[in-house]
Amino acid sequence: MQQKPPRLTPELRDMTFRWIADDVDDDSRAELQNLLARAMAGDPDATSELDDRMSGTLTFGTAGIRGPVRAGPNGMNTAVVVRTTAGLAAWLAKRSPGGTVVVGRDARHGSERFAEAAAEVLDAAGFDVRVLPRPLPTPVLAYATLSLGACAGIQITASHNPPADNGYKVFDHTGIQIIPPADSEIEAEIASAPAAVAVPRGRGARTLDDEVLDGYLDRVATLATSGAKELRVAVTPLHGVGGPVVVEALRRAGFSDVHLVEAQAEPDPGFPTVAFPNPEEPGATDLLLHLAEDIDADLAVALDPDADRCAVGARERDGSWRMVTGDEAGVLLGDRLLARTDDGDPLVATTIVSSSLLAEVARARGARHARTLTGFKWLMRAGDGLVYAYEEALGLCVNPDFVKDKDGIAAAVFAADVAAEAKSQGRTLLDLLDELMATHGVSVTGQVAPRFADLAERAAVMERVRTTPPTTLAGVPVTTEELREADALKLTGDQIRVIVRLSGTEPKVKAYLEVTAPAPGPEGLATARDAAMEKLTALREDVAALLSS
Repeated sequence: MQQKPPRLTPELRDMTFRWIADDVDDDSRAELQNLLARAMAGDPDATSELDDRMSGTLTFGTAGIRGPVRAGPNGMNTAVVVRTTAGLAAWLAKRSPGGTVVVGRDARHGSERFAEAAAEVLDAAGFDVRVLPRPLPTPVLAYATLSLGACAGIQITASHNPPADNGYKVFDHTGIQIIPPADSEIEAEIASAPAAVAVPRGRGARTLDDEVLDGYLDRVATLATSGAKELRVAVTPLHGVGGPVVVEALRRAGFSDVHLVEAQAEPDPGFPTVAFPNPEEPGATDLLLHLAEDIDADLAVALDPDADRCAVGARERDGSWRMVTGDEAGVLLGDRLLARTDDGDPLVATTIVSSSLLAEVARARGARHARTLTGFKWLMRAGDGLVYAYEEALGLCVNPDFVKDKDGIAAAVFAADVAAEAKSQGRTLLDLLDELMATHGVSVTGQVAPRFADLAERAAVMERVRTTPPTTLAGVPVTTEELREADALKLTGDQIRVIVRLSGTEPKVKAYLEVTAPAPGPEGLATARDAAMEKLTALREDVAALLSS
């Protein structure tokens, strides 16, 4: 039966007229006016898009807001940023009236005008607003929030989302991303905010100089403690804002032989060389690995566009290059940091979907280990004495004493130091990883994450898995456990584990896979790992079929 074309209702038309009248941006008003005119002329595509833009608002969650840059309440635009900031200002005024708020931005479409609008609203609301001087990595904003004693920090960024998106991320007075109930409280204040045109906006925000950035870079440089400096590094910032900062951070740490992927070195909100600007995505690091091979590098580093995530690549024994998984890097750097820490009772943390191997490493090092819900807002609150945290999605925090969030710049410097030390001993990062698995157990991980254009379809797939979970995966009987606090489903069997959840930042259902085996010793490592990888392949195939729509 053929579906009827969408109809422009009087309610949708009037709602659009009201939004246009209340908008504060000439381009956004013109954009909606043109779309409305096409809808009124009977264009079904325009009517459908108009309905999508006007049918709701971007929801404010613990990751702030993210969405496509477009006019209307269901998009990232100046009017939405103004109302969002008015709500945040009202929430902050009840806790830290007149406090300092730091505002930063990346180089995505709209970031400059969104950061300016946020600063103006906060200034008019009586806050001491400090603005970072240019597009800079999110970890610099997190550092500035903490070091300046601010009551909040705002970073305009959509991190590794597609090029059409932008977002608004909030850190609280602790320098950590907000957690419930702050998100729902701020959401309620946003709902109560006046129309954007009625929100007061000032002009008194103070633009910071490079003193904050210099302080951050100096602290990052202290992470390189091995003394080894002979290392050639290939780096890509994936068209993001991390290039100059990571090069300078490596230079201050003593690593001057650094080479950028030329085609991806400059910020470009179109991200022309990658399908998705995320180092995890297939093909995103191809140019990096080609450069690493061409220059005979010792280490490859990929940052995501706002440089809070870091992926590392290493050379195999046959001379080929590969990217190290987030779990492999997480366990390896965690072990090296524990080996160097002088903290008497250190704590390391991972999330419930990350590899179980760090727990074994921590136990052997006499350290405490914690598992948290996904996201650095939880990892950074894992407990006292936290010296290290990671999540499998390339999030690494090697410096929680001065950045309480994932930090791709600091992770790159620490990884370079670990690689240089290994090189001075005739070893590589992959050699170090082999030693860990031979001693503490094999852990291989993977992910199945289908992307859905229709969020209702995504929800239906998740509900089906909950209602009729599998009884076997990869030929292994599995039991099902509902992780209610995480809104996830856990499937476990002999030496296998799968956790399924909806992504909080992308239109995906994510399944996190792990296959383990007891410590095989150096002689049995290759056989044990090959067997684990074979089982992981079978597990991935079964889970992919399970999540197919």
